[in-house]
Parts: sequence; structure tokens; C-alpha cells
Amino acid sequence: MEDTMLIQLTDKKAAKLLRDLEDLKIIKVIKENIAPKQKLSDKYRGSISKEEGEKLNKHIEDSRNEWDRNI
Repeated sequence: MEDTMLIQLTDKKAAKLLRDLEDLKIIKVIKENIAPKQKLSDKYRGSISKEEGEKLNKHIEDSRNEWDRNI
């Protein structure tokens, strides 16, 4: 059986328990200290000004309307 799980430890005691399980050959720790993936919306929030964002949204809307007219 080779199921893989990603878990988040909420207590330091859990790390010791996992190490004990690994010593008993019940589990295998593959990676440690993996940071959860950051959502792109959080990562890039604030990277452009509100005005630039509004211009970009207007451009996207205009492009979609032009595309729809040409179909």
C-alpha cells in the first residue's frame, strides 16, 4: 500500500509521534517543512494599482466584445 498524504501538524507532539511511527517502519517521512502553496490572488495582490487594474479590466472587456463581434 503506497498512499501519500499531505498533513499539517498543529502540535509539536505530533512530529515526535510521526518520527516514532517512522522508526517502527509504519510510515515514511518524504519531506519536512513544506510551506502550503500560496494562492495566486494573495501572492499578486497589490502588485498593480487600482487604476491600472481598472484599465486592464476595460481592455479585457473591449477585447471580448471585439472577439464576439467577429465570430
